[in-house]
Amino acid sequence: MAESRWTEVGAVEELKRKPLQEVMCGKTAIALSYRDGAFAAISGVCNHVGGPLGEGRLDGDYVVCPWHYWRFHYKTGQGEPGYEQDQVPAYETKIENGRLYVDLASATKRKKQPHVPHPLARPVVRQPGPIRVVGISTTAMTADHPRLSTSDMLLEVALNHAQQIGLEAQCIRLRDLSFRACEGFYSKAAQACTWPCSITQMDPNDQLDRVYEAIVHWADVILVSTPIRWGNASSLYFKMVERMNCIQNQETIAKKHLLKNKVAAFIIMGGQDNVQGVAGQLMTFWAEVGCQFPQFPFIAHSRGWSAEDMERNVSEVQNSRELREGAQELVTRAAEMAKLMVTGQIPDHPLAPGGRKAHQLDSELMG
Repeated sequence: MAESRWTEVGAVEELKRKPLQEVMCGKTAIALSYRDGAFAAISGVCNHVGGPLGEGRLDGDYVVCPWHYWRFHYKTGQGEPGYEQDQVPAYETKIENGRLYVDLASATKRKKQPHVPHPLARPVVRQPGPIRVVGISTTAMTADHPRLSTSDMLLEVALNHAQQIGLEAQCIRLRDLSFRACEGFYSKAAQACTWPCSITQMDPNDQLDRVYEAIVHWADVILVSTPIRWGNASSLYFKMVERMNCIQNQETIAKKHLLKNKVAAFIIMGGQDNVQGVAGQLMTFWAEVGCQFPQFPFIAHSRGWSAEDMERNVSEVQNSRELREGAQELVTRAAEMAKLMVTGQIPDHPLAPGGRKAHQLDSELMG
């Protein structure tokens, strides 16, 4: 039995005011709870990815981690039913002269129940084969009443052409997937935004895993099509890319480049204008996650701000040989650039996230 190491925490009357709080005993974070007239102390570090248990909440007998909602018994540190082999250390407490003390030497052992890694967590290794193109449609529409979408139309033209020139191609329509919006794990802490996405790990019914699988593990070319909605890309597009913070975040916190040797290109269609604004946003985001672009990385069509006769817009696109040829040439350019990278004809250099480098340096200087 280790010799006691009682460490003073603070005044009892002050500590009683909160049902759960984080306190520091030297360098040891403690999740201190107060209920039914007594204190209890367990480790303040969650078994999952180190979330601060003391900043969570009490739910019955369990401390709920604020990052990803893992639960540990407030007295024993044991995981909830079904996860009893997950356990964080528990500590003895005592009160003397109105002061609370925690015995650090009394810590029980931390136990981690084996968890099967999520399939997306495997190493990113390009499998042999032809250049692969994933088309991502971001157009929303009523499921039981489909309509003609000009962005979908040209995406289909591009993917059909990809297959005709010997590439592999698949199409993902975001409207066919059921997936949750980003829930702001990064806003809690950079380390709380994980790869694979925290939502994907927690919710087996969340279908954005199909997009992650395609863009990270399968595709060489990512071809995104979007309508213009009030001068921006579609709401489905933004719902998807907000969930890709988990990809960009790996660059900054783990120096892991998930989208290496990937080419992005875009089809932008709309009755309204602001093609340049939409293209700029698309290129900024996909550059930030590490993608490369071919020359002339997008095709677009717009009839301007005042064009409200959308049926004419559809007719123009349907009858435009130039737009169909443009879609075919776009996917060809993107595939040719991807081939250069996949075959090593573009030299491989150490990669650093340029847009975040200055922030990283500032953080390092500040210690």
